[in-house]
Amino acid sequence: MKINGHIEQSRPYPSPNPTVSLTEITYWSESVLVKGLLAIPNKETTDGLLYLRGGIQGVGMVRPARIAEIASEGMVVFAPYYRGNRGGQGKDEFVGVDRYDAVNGVDVLKQFVNGSLHVFAFSRGGIMALWTGILRQDITSIVTWGGVSDLLLTYEERVDMRRMMKRVIGSPQKYPVVYEKRTPLNRIGEITCPVCIIHGMKDDNVSFEHATRLVDALEREQKRYVTWFYETYTHYFPMKMNHEVVQRACAWMKNQT
Repeated sequence: MKINGHIEQSRPYPSPNPTVSLTEITYWSESVLVKGLLAIPNKETTDGLLYLRGGIQGVGMVRPARIAEIASEGMVVFAPYYRGNRGGQGKDEFVGVDRYDAVNGVDVLKQFVNGSLHVFAFSRGGIMALWTGILRQDITSIVTWGGVSDLLLTYEERVDMRRMMKRVIGSPQKYPVVYEKRTPLNRIGEITCPVCIIHGMKDDNVSFEHATRLVDALEREQKRYVTWFYETYTHYFPMKMNHEVVQRACAWMKNQT
């Protein structure tokens, strides 16, 4: 059965948190089998959260401790690995058809909750989250933390990633339309839920300009959003502050229900 979001297989996964159970899920997404990690807290909850990782392949891979941390705030969490990772089929195209691994991941999540659905994304996951909000109308809120919003800007700024992007996508000089189609800013008007933008203003991995461009697009379309900008932080926040921001973000999402 190749229905998007259909769970083909599941297996228990060791959890670092005694209050959260983890399961590795294998599900169908656009005719390939993709894997992801499901976290269910012991406390009763009706809300679900799709966590969208950053990076590509092994870089930025879903961390069980991070997923369990978020789930312990009182939401069922599902975090796709994206296609081509950890034994999943297909190839991670860096915001190509793999964006549907996030979109279809919502249908996985729906099989475990019957309440509001939220998206919480980091870095590359930010652009995946925006596409999820554009392509689905059942999302209650989106949090994008240090999130990419413009793929061409990433190519221009991240010289260290150009070789990968040329290999996976092609160069923007040869394929400008491809970069344009993978960037969601011109379709922000299709997002129906509020967006929370978290960004360190000294971020060198995903520049603050990504947050600025997203704000401009949301303003242009008169969409609901909030910004939490941190003047002294980079892409990675200190551990204590990181945890505080996770708690604050989860509380914000729950208030959108």
